[in-house]
Amino acid sequence: MSLPKTTKAWAVAGQGSFDNLKFDTQQPLPELSDNEVLVKFHAASLNYRDIMIAQGTYPFAVEPNIIPGSDGAGEVVATGKKVTRFEKGSKVVTLFMQTYFGGPLTPKVLGSGVGGSIDGTLREYGVFNENGLVGMPRNLSYLEAATLPCSALTAWNALYGLKAILPGDWVLTQGTGGVSISALQFAKAAGARVVATTSSTSKAQKLKELGADHVINYKEIPNWGEEAKRLTEGGVDHVIEVGGAHTVTESLKAVNIGGLVTIIGWIAGPGETGPSFPQILSSMAVVRGIVVGSRDQFETMIRAIEASDIKPVLDQQVFKLEELKHAYQYLADQKHFGKVVVQIK
Repeated sequence: MSLPKTTKAWAVAGQGSFDNLKFDTQQPLPELSDNEVLVKFHAASLNYRDIMIAQGTYPFAVEPNIIPGSDGAGEVVATGKKVTRFEKGSKVVTLFMQTYFGGPLTPKVLGSGVGGSIDGTLREYGVFNENGLVGMPRNLSYLEAATLPCSALTAWNALYGLKAILPGDWVLTQGTGGVSISALQFAKAAGARVVATTSSTSKAQKLKELGADHVINYKEIPNWGEEAKRLTEGGVDHVIEVGGAHTVTESLKAVNIGGLVTIIGWIAGPGETGPSFPQILSSMAVVRGIVVGSRDQFETMIRAIEASDIKPVLDQQVFKLEELKHAYQYLADQKHFGKVVVQIK
């Protein structure tokens, strides 16, 4: 068959609202170079980062008229003549930072983010360097695999990147977004124990069904950090910190001496008052900021997903590519449980 010359695609044409998301049914596709592949996307998933890019609050550089979306899964339909990692028909998943293969993170690597600096996955077809893709887990569907590049890899890095989680460790997760749910699943697969927080009774039940050992409703127990320390008889070993300045204060109360608080995001938004310097010091914990993870970590995570048959948790609402603005609003309104996914046909 002849290769497509154009693709359906979204673009971020301006910032400040989701109205700046523009849909193009005839976006031109570049010619394949020797080391590139053409991917037919079957699925994508959304992250809070996508909301921030559209709203103009993302703290890293964003190219004008960028095609959004870091997370996608699809099939290789054509390869450049020097491609060795994949062949036509290979099922692949995008790497969040296209040049982050392993080792220390660098400013140059940070500038290779898909959907921010490099055109992303919210389109029908895309051209990628072969090194910016990984093989899709054999046990997952396209929709499931499309959830992995950002939130799942972030959770994996949080639990294994600096201080590897051990059986019997306690992990604290916050809420029911993609990073927190993946961290819960990875922790249980490693033989660890989990304290999860939520504000919803129905979501608390789902967290327990996924294996959470304790669930704290943070609206009923605002001082949930001390409650987590009480429940774990001394504090947690890992905190997956996604909330913001206020939740960090509680996280420092929950963590044990020498424990690890991994700062991933600030869903609660700017303007909150954070912990004081004495609070940070007195926790005697390690506080670490991360941005997703490397290809080496991604491929290790995929082996674990296959070995333990871990299935990503998808929100019950599946959106079509043409419904992207509705998907963004759905995620922004925090109506989801697990990952918000987009089916691409």
